[in-house]
Amino acid sequence: MTTAFVTAASVEEAVAALAGGARPVAGGTDLVVGARQGKSPLPESLVAIHRLEALRGIEAVDGVLRFGALASHEEIADHPVVLERLTALADASTIVGSHATRAQGTLGGNVMNASPAMETGGPLICLGATVTLHGSGGVRWVAVADLFAGPGRTTAGADELLTAVDVPLPAEGTGSSYVRLEYRRRMEIAVVGATAAVTLEAGTVTDARIAITALAPTIRRVPEAETALIGTKGDRAAAESAAEAAAAASAPISDVRASDGYRRAMAVVITRRAIEAAVARARGEVVPVPASSSALGDVS
Repeated sequence: MTTAFVTAASVEEAVAALAGGARPVAGGTDLVVGARQGKSPLPESLVAIHRLEALRGIEAVDGVLRFGALASHEEIADHPVVLERLTALADASTIVGSHATRAQGTLGGNVMNASPAMETGGPLICLGATVTLHGSGGVRWVAVADLFAGPGRTTAGADELLTAVDVPLPAEGTGSSYVRLEYRRRMEIAVVGATAAVTLEAGTVTDARIAITALAPTIRRVPEAETALIGTKGDRAAAESAAEAAAAASAPISDVRASDGYRRAMAVVITRRAIEAAVARARGEVVPVPASSSALGDVS
């Protein structure tokens, strides 16, 4: 099969191509690799969006940090505001794939790929991110938490193009982290992942958001874990209780990388580590990026 390929000169041209059955491509780190591995064939028609300057850049706008859909993981991981205020997203972007993947792969593509093991999904959900979707019928905004419909599926229409991701800057006293269980440091995807975003006031947790990755058909928050943490000092016992609630809410699968039982057991460890790192950051302590590095070689 021959794939038709066109390059869009504007968002409007890209949307028109999508309405005609094309799929967008930018970095191609998911689409091309998937085709080469035989997971899914290339579509009959592709529209390249890599030349659309309107989809580039990272800027602060009215209390949010706006990421163009073409913002690369490398750009995100190096951005000073991300490192200071949206640290869970820095944790995630720093460990996506390889150096080449981070340089070419885009946030928009990562989000729309909708993998339940994607690195950036949990941080975006816990940080309250929304996406901008341009379609034939106009523009709409959707919370990332409402975008994922299943493995590889989103609630976006076939003619809708993700053009930006907005992440609100968190309140003072907030710390966040993303931690994954990994077998190696490069070219890895999460076997188990957890995100925590915690706000402290006078040493007490007043807000908590916890999401699990690679433990259910979609990345999602765990209200039971959040409730277990709010009102506590965020100490080891509270983190352990919240982590156990996260593991209890998981629905992992068995595959070549891990059994469901192993994933569920590691969910407690990884979620606790994510909570502890987030609480430490909320207290003003330095936890190096990526937070996952401290989990390697120690799963106690």
